[in-house]
Formats: sequence, structure tokens, C-alpha cells
Amino acid sequence: MIARVRAGEAEAYAQLVRAHTGVALRAAVAFGAGADAEDVVQSAFLKAYQSLGRFREGAAFRPWLLRIVVNETRNTVRSVGRARAVAGREAMLRGTDPAIPESADPAVAALADERRTLLTAALDELSEDHRRVVTYRYLLEMDEAETAQALGWPRGTVKSRLNRALRKLEKKLGTTTDGRGTDRRGAGGGEGHE
Repeated sequence: MIARVRAGEAEAYAQLVRAHTGVALRAAVAFGAGADAEDVVQSAFLKAYQSLGRFREGAAFRPWLLRIVVNETRNTVRSVGRARAVAGREAMLRGTDPAIPESADPAVAALADERRTLLTAALDELSEDHRRVVTYRYLLEMDEAETAQALGWPRGTVKSRLNRALRKLEKKLGTTTDGRGTDRRGAGGGEGHE
């Protein structure tokens, strides 16, 4: 597809944009773009197009694009201010969820909303590196290799920072994980971790 774009086929880039817009928007929202997410993504796609000459042949497009999206998001957050970005991200995360069916139990919906709010707050308390690695790996559903590529880190760094970040989240949320990312509540709930 990249070769077709480089050859001047405009529709090929349009296909890339359509294929990656959803994940790019999720990345922008997750990293704090809030209401500016669409503008950030549009700017990121433009920058990606302008930089295709530097795209390494054979590399995966998605991690490369998401790195551009995250950089654009960071620039936007800095210019707009952290407080507005946090509020916008929380609102956008709530707004992107599918509508709750009328038959759903309101208590279940309220609990899910509360968990999402707690997770967002806990993520905001992590260092930038820890927040980034968790977001790429779990919220954007990238595998370890893609996460390493997107962050520009060795895979071992991704593993160690992800492990530390998850332990910190466990402590903040009072949960533990079973190694597969599944949440289970237990006595102690992650106590004793850094």
C-alpha cells in the first residue's frame, strides 16, 4: 500500500486513512486530545503523508502512524493546557462507548461508568512513560512488537515498564491481575508493589 502511495496513487492513501482513522482517534483521545482529537488525527495523517519518504520499507504502518498521532497530541495538550485535556479525554472516553440498551441494568451501567472513571484517574497518576506503554498495549490493543516500535523502545524496556505500570495500577485500583490481564479482586489487592 505504501508503495502505491509513493507511486502517486491518491486512493491508496485514502484507504490507509480509512483503515487507521479509528485507532488514531482512540490514541488521540487516550493521550489527552479531548475535543481536539479529530484535528490532531487530521494533522497527523497530513504529517504522515508528508513524511512517507522517510518511512522505512517493510515496517508496520500503524505503529509509525500512532507515534505521529501521539506527538501531535502531546503538542496539542501542551498548547491547550493539561486541565482542559484531562476533562476532554474523560468526556470523549464516555462519548465513544456504544449506547447502553434500554434493557440493561442501570446498576451495571453505573458500575461500568465508575470503573472507567477510576481507571482514567489512575492512568493520569502514572508517569508519562507508564501511561504511554499501558495505552499502546491495552487501550490501542497493540502487540508487544508494535508497542516497542511505536514507542521507539527495545522490547525488554516495553516489558519492564509495562510490568511496573500494571503493578502501580493494581495498587491504585486495589486489584490484581492473573497474568492474562484479567482483573480479580482479592485480599491485599496488589499491596506491597512499588
